[in-house]
Amino acid sequence: MKNLFILFLVLIVSQLAAQTTYLHCGQLFDATSKELQTKMTVVVEGNQITNVTRGYLSAEEGVEVTIIDLKDQTVMPGLMDMHVHIEGQSSPTRYVEQFRMNPEDVALRATIYTKRTLDAGFTTVRDLGGSGVNVSLRNAINQGFIVGPRIVTAEKAIGTTGGHADPTNGVNHVLKGDPGPAEGVINGVEDARKAVRQRYKNGADCIKITATGGVLSVAKDGSGPQFVDEELEAIVATAKDYGMHTAAHAHGKEGIMRAVNAGITSIEHGTLMDEEVMALMAEKGTFYVPTISAGKFVAEKAKIDGYFPAIIRPKALSIGPKLQETFGQAYRAGVRIAFGTDSGVSPHGENGKEFGYMVEAGMPAAETLLAATIVSAELIGRADELGTIEKGKLADIVAVSGNPLEDINVMTKVSFVMKDGVVYKEGTDK
Repeated sequence: MKNLFILFLVLIVSQLAAQTTYLHCGQLFDATSKELQTKMTVVVEGNQITNVTRGYLSAEEGVEVTIIDLKDQTVMPGLMDMHVHIEGQSSPTRYVEQFRMNPEDVALRATIYTKRTLDAGFTTVRDLGGSGVNVSLRNAINQGFIVGPRIVTAEKAIGTTGGHADPTNGVNHVLKGDPGPAEGVINGVEDARKAVRQRYKNGADCIKITATGGVLSVAKDGSGPQFVDEELEAIVATAKDYGMHTAAHAHGKEGIMRAVNAGITSIEHGTLMDEEVMALMAEKGTFYVPTISAGKFVAEKAKIDGYFPAIIRPKALSIGPKLQETFGQAYRAGVRIAFGTDSGVSPHGENGKEFGYMVEAGMPAAETLLAATIVSAELIGRADELGTIEKGKLADIVAVSGNPLEDINVMTKVSFVMKDGVVYKEGTDK
């Protein structure tokens, strides 16, 4: 009986693997260039793209093929957001909820956010720090238990005592304790190495540090450096030993400079960087993930009494409005830009608004699409399987009605989503 059951599963899997789908694409942005191609067919077998050809292919006689009509849409690779916090979302009660919600509560609520993100066309995201529930969310999605994007996660962010990632900032003295590397709080080189190894042990895919103060932590400083050079170098070197890339939350110039010189893979936010920093990042090939959406969101909400704790409001009003201008300067300076929103600060599912903000700041629409596809795939080291529509790549494919090169705002209304060869959304742009 057991053998028959196993045979049945093998037959089901083999049938799924053999399934062939033709996507008839009116316009195709394959992310191998900045151009649109017209009247194309993308062939998907199982979870892989096996052919991309001109014209609309028809099924051969006797061959079972599913044809999806996207002739009135623009098709492109699955979108990628390099900065999200998938476990939660900003609200006036967020700071209290950390004392009331159990990990199970966080996980169940997050299933809403994972689905919203996938429905918005984002088939891969990089989660840059939470409670550790993000690892379980990644695993549950990979195993098919819940619906969501492919998650590359940092598990918990690493900070210094009192720094932006110290989870006990602003709490009662009785609750503060003395968090250490296990909680993502370090002081010194040995702590730094141990914190990275702990993240690896806990299932992280990458390492996120808070190189400067931050806006939403319950602490006064939002921009000063919070790591010394030796700590940064130890984190980057240890992460490389374990095959993980690194990301640095950073607002102020000095903290950014230290992180870039230490070999960090990407700078997040980068609000107060200047021409010297931009030149250094361009020289070293450091990626920049701007998160304009978060800047606009916190600046808006800081004007509402009671939305944020009082200590946060002046930081949000000061830092938030500057992100878009800094992004435009960094783009013109030749810094390599990957797409990121900081969703979780801004609402999940509204990730597509970032495209419009990038275009407003001077980045051509085609380049914003590349930032959210092939450039992001290169950032996480997965350009061999993600980021373009080409033979041999994983079948992560999305579509929008209209032409994003003419109207970038159509990116907020994704109508078709395929991830890993499975269609999750079809025929609606809501």
